[in-house]
Amino acid sequence: MNSLISHSVAWADIKTHQHYLAQVHLRDLFALDNQRFEKFSVEACGLLLDYSKNRLTSDTLVLLLNLAAETNLQDWISRLFQGEKVNNTEQRAALHIALRNRSNRPILVDGKDVMPNVNAVLAKMGQFSESVRSGAWRGYTGKPIESIVNIGIGGSDLGPAMVTRALKAYHHARLQGYFISNVDGTHLGETLAKLNPETTLFIIASKTFTTQETILNAQSARQWLIDKLGDEKAVAKHFVAVSTARQQVTEFGIDPANMFEFWDWVGGRYSLWSAIGLPILLMIGMDNFEQFLAGAHELDKHFETVPLAENLPVLMGLIGVWYSSFFKATTHAILPYDYSLELLPAYLQQLVMESLGKSVTREGERVDYPTCPIIWGAPGNNGQHAFYQLLHQGTHLIPADFLVAIESQHDLPGHQNAVLSNALAQTHALMMGRTPEKTRDALAPMEQLSHRVFSGNQPTNTLVYQKLTPHVLGTLIALYEHKVFVQGICWGINPFDQWGVELGKQVANTLLPALNNKQETKHDGSTDGLLRYIHRRR
Repeated sequence: MNSLISHSVAWADIKTHQHYLAQVHLRDLFALDNQRFEKFSVEACGLLLDYSKNRLTSDTLVLLLNLAAETNLQDWISRLFQGEKVNNTEQRAALHIALRNRSNRPILVDGKDVMPNVNAVLAKMGQFSESVRSGAWRGYTGKPIESIVNIGIGGSDLGPAMVTRALKAYHHARLQGYFISNVDGTHLGETLAKLNPETTLFIIASKTFTTQETILNAQSARQWLIDKLGDEKAVAKHFVAVSTARQQVTEFGIDPANMFEFWDWVGGRYSLWSAIGLPILLMIGMDNFEQFLAGAHELDKHFETVPLAENLPVLMGLIGVWYSSFFKATTHAILPYDYSLELLPAYLQQLVMESLGKSVTREGERVDYPTCPIIWGAPGNNGQHAFYQLLHQGTHLIPADFLVAIESQHDLPGHQNAVLSNALAQTHALMMGRTPEKTRDALAPMEQLSHRVFSGNQPTNTLVYQKLTPHVLGTLIALYEHKVFVQGICWGINPFDQWGVELGKQVANTLLPALNNKQETKHDGSTDGLLRYIHRRR
């Protein structure tokens, strides 16, 4: 018997319903019901989700909630919060929720409460942060730290970089933050050129201390520091590690007392709440970091306890399934009308596509329905002058999330009203479009009518919050994390592994010696040809 969810009655009912609704325009849904906003918006945890500009009705929500019931979503949410091994392919729990568990209630993994260790590492991070921020921590030549450089990649870079940028208004006045991820020497070289070795602190973020890109960058930074300060002993005063590999950290020259650990139930793209968030904590301080954790914890409680029909991550997740699997929408745009969130689309690319970019179920059965959309986007006002043409008059169905702050972190007269007017105008125009009749009324008769018509019917979610504070940002990130979980459960896939990342790494490890020693390889004709070409050009 086929176990795919697409062979269920719930799935078939949604498919039938979609065939009908695909012929209905959003502007007609609004014309038929002037209460759509009241029906299809939810306010919780300092966020307002307006999902009324989506191609759905009350019947759609009933059918999607039936799908959630068919996939036992409520039970899976309980299993997540109880520390069960929801990451079945790696036999691990996925307990990022424990890292921001401000209630401190016991959370068990294999019968052991993880909270004492979580609290101990957080306290250690706080003490270290205070010593750096106060100036008590001194570099090798006795000067206080002024530059924090995080060296990591993937989840050890994207999350901390995004949050640190988003909360720039909360940074310590003396400190500057930098993030190195790309193994291209340009990234490290251009950053080092800005730094004073006497006042720079490097954070090496690698659980195993073997990640190729991270360790190569770390070794180069180490050599730069030694060359500048003239003594290997300087390393211990300018490098700390976020890792579990005590021996490798010690051999690098880092004092093990300055190693901050995390656990195998912390997935990389869910790790910014852990010691991986050390650069965030250093830049914004312990009080703000705790507010950041508290925002996520508030959303966690909402996700765990609120009925599915009123649950923010559940609604967003089900709507995502609706578009990807039934409308066959292949992309999803993230459009923050809050410049502080300029790195959010890149962060969500990993969170969503590394979690959901899969074609087999938890049981290893190949799916016969579309799963993860391609995530992309940019700050909204900039995007309007770049790619919004495609949204308005292209041939693709592109659902989008608009993130809107009522207040800016920097209040300049007239600016925020301009931001808000653009955000609201775009969601309205994407939904309503402009018919040939309306276009004809708006333009002189001889103008190029067909070029000025907008089909509309492009769906959007609008997330509104008062102001981007640490608390609000924590809430937003947790919302998207749990949305991903909901989609994974509905599709029957494991959102916590990433086996697709491994193959490229393995092949790279076979090619690196060939590049170092100018050897021939036996891969494919193209790869071997490219390798020979590179050797000849060196």
